[in-house]
Amino acid sequence: MIKEIQEYAEIRTKARAYLCYILSRNISQTMQNGNLELVLQKLDNINISLPQSEAIYVLDGRGKQITENISSNSTVSNLGKGDDRSNRAYFYRTIEEHRCILTDPYPSLLSNYLVVTASFPIYDEKDELVCIICIDITLKNILKMVHPSSADSLFGSFGRVVYSAFSIALFAVALLLFIKGVGNFISYGLNFQEIDINEMFKSTILLTLALAIFDLVKAIFEEEVLGKEKKHGSGDAHQTMVRFLGSIIIALSIESLMLVFKFALTDPEKLLYAVYLIIGVTALMIGLSIYLRAINSSHSK
Repeated sequence: MIKEIQEYAEIRTKARAYLCYILSRNISQTMQNGNLELVLQKLDNINISLPQSEAIYVLDGRGKQITENISSNSTVSNLGKGDDRSNRAYFYRTIEEHRCILTDPYPSLLSNYLVVTASFPIYDEKDELVCIICIDITLKNILKMVHPSSADSLFGSFGRVVYSAFSIALFAVALLLFIKGVGNFISYGLNFQEIDINEMFKSTILLTLALAIFDLVKAIFEEEVLGKEKKHGSGDAHQTMVRFLGSIIIALSIESLMLVFKFALTDPEKLLYAVYLIIGVTALMIGLSIYLRAINSSHSK
C-alpha cells in the first residue's frame, strides 16, 4: 500500500489533468440560465466515460449531496442523498481553489478501500458556485487508469510473486550457511584446545556470506514486495544493486582480513594472495563510488 501511495504521488498531476479533462468534455464549468437539470442529465455520460469510478454524485453550494450515488457497485449505488459533506477536503478545497481538484488517498466510509475524489465545480453567469460534481475512484483503479505499469498491473503483481519466491529461496540459503557456520565451532563444545584455526576461518567466511545474502534478501523484500519507500540520493531504481554490492564488499573485506591472519599464522608466503584480495575489494569500492556519483549527477540535472 505504501508503494501504491508513492506511485500516486508521482502521477497525481497527470491523473488530475485526465479526470478534469473528462469532466470538462462532458459538462461546461459555467451553467447557463441556472438549469441544474441539464447538468444532472449528463452524469450518466460521465459514468460511461469513467467505468472505473466507485461513485459519482453532486453537492450543492453548501456541501449537501443532492443526488444519489451513481455506481456499478450495488453496495454504494443509490445512497448518500442528503448527506452533509461540507467538512470533506474535496469540498472546501474546491471552494478555496476555485477549480477542479484531486484529493489525497483516504479510506472510503462505504467500501473501506483507499479512494481519491475528483471534484469539478460549476458556476453560474455571476461566478457563484451552483454545484460540485464529485467522482470517487479507488487508488488501485486510478493507478491502472493513469499509470498502467504500476504495481497493481498484472505484470506488477506477477513481479511481486517472483521477488517473494526469490527472497524465500535466498533466505533459505542464508539460513543454511548460518547453521553450517555456527555448527562448525559448536561441535567442539567447551573443549577450546581442540578448535582448529582453519575451521574457525571457514565458519567466519560462511557467516559473512550468510550476512551478505540476508542483507540482499532484506533489500529485495522491503523494496520490491512490501513496497517500502526507497531512500533518495543514490537513485531509487538502483538501491537493491547498491546494497547488494555493499554487502559483497563488506563480506570480502572481512574474508581478506581473515586470510591475512590465517596466512600470517600458517603460511606467510601466501600473504600476497590476501593482498590481491584487498586490492580487489578496493577496486570494487572505487567502482561503486564512481557509480553512485554518476547516479547523483544524473538525478541532479
